[in-house]
Amino acid sequence: VQLQASGGGLVQAGASLRLSCAASGRTFSSLTTAWFRQAPGKERAFVAAFRRTGTPYYADSGKGRFTISRDKAKNTVDLQMNSLRPEDTAVYYCVATSRGLILSSTHKKEEYDYWGQGTLVTVSS
Repeated sequence: VQLQASGGGLVQAGASLRLSCAASGRTFSSLTTAWFRQAPGKERAFVAAFRRTGTPYYADSGKGRFTISRDKAKNTVDLQMNSLRPEDTAVYYCVATSRGLILSSTHKKEEYDYWGQGTLVTVSS
């Protein structure tokens, strides 16, 4: 499975961005898919996941601001990010696994087998 993330950019605080992850080789309906991010000098952190059951799951940092969704026609998983803050600045990675994860493992980066190249999101104050 190859993952391609896009949609990053430079925005001001309060703005919105929509990231998109395209997959080749598999359809997202057979994958557990997630977004992680890595800010400068920090560990990669979980952002949101779309489980194989179709249930979204969010880190506290994005609850109420971020929405993860799946477009079956385009075979993409998108992350709509609203009310962006400077602390959201990071490289965002689209990741996936063919395994169905239990809820308590969904936020663990080691559970994901496929990683895209990342897209940079910069939020200025």
